[in-house]
Amino acid sequence: MADGGGWSTIESDEGVFTSLIENLGVKNVQFEELISLDADTIRSLGPVYGVIFLFKWIGGQSRDSNTPQDGTFDQSATEDGLFFAAQTIQNACGTQAILSVILNQDDPTNNPAPIEIGSELRSFKDFTTGFPPDLRGEALSNSEAIRSSHNAFARASPFVDETARTAADEEGDVYHFIAYTPVNGKLYELDGLQPFPISHGACDLDTFPEKVIEVLQRRIARYPGDEIRFNLMAVTQDPRVRAREIGDVETLEREARKRRAWAWENTLRRWNFVGFIGEVLKGVVEMKEKQGPEAYKEWIEGAKSQTKRRAEMRRGGGGLD
Repeated sequence: MADGGGWSTIESDEGVFTSLIENLGVKNVQFEELISLDADTIRSLGPVYGVIFLFKWIGGQSRDSNTPQDGTFDQSATEDGLFFAAQTIQNACGTQAILSVILNQDDPTNNPAPIEIGSELRSFKDFTTGFPPDLRGEALSNSEAIRSSHNAFARASPFVDETARTAADEEGDVYHFIAYTPVNGKLYELDGLQPFPISHGACDLDTFPEKVIEVLQRRIARYPGDEIRFNLMAVTQDPRVRAREIGDVETLEREARKRRAWAWENTLRRWNFVGFIGEVLKGVVEMKEKQGPEAYKEWIEGAKSQTKRRAEMRRGGGGLD
């Protein structure tokens, strides 16, 4: 895990995102991974406040660009109350995209069922009201409460400092999170690497599912046909809220199981299993050596074959339909 001054990378995972915002005091909000680009799927999730989109970053468009590739820059959006922060540090884009939805859906004038963001985020939003995007980004990066909640979900590693990127890191694939959410009657794309919020035209909570799918399809179409490394997460109302209102016991039980699984997975993320794995491997090797050299060689070759097959499956794995 990173030290107290840096931001670690975190996974695009519904359990991680949900627990992260709950640690910050947000109530009755949940994240749901979407496996297809389908408006009906989004609509079936009930109240949806926005979506978080993860994609492979393609260079060539800086924060000084005059026009975005899709939509139009809205330079006056923040003056009308929209929360938008520039990304000023690495590794924080996931949490920044989350907050871009959460902090724009807490106003009852924009949403009939506003998000209860809690005292910590309320203080942060009130403090940064009127700040330009760059200064808001600096305030976010220096927030100890937000950084601590973010870093709590970094995978433990005794070998890697995830707060630092080297020249070799920059040569590899880079992934980026952005947010889409309806605010003040428009669909906004909120990307901290852009100079302003990007408007995609008229949109409200009712038309959001259809509108955002159209925008996402155009964005994905700009990639080669074999690019499948995308991830889409819906920001929804916690389904337990409605289930309690109507007495839906089945949903409550299903969500309880899901929460228990998330809690277990998040606990595992905080542990370093290198020592344990090393001891297990030593025990297995000793056992195979006792079986003789031929058995040992056969075991090694079988392991190589399994590793190769799994690597090929990952390279050809699934993504958004």
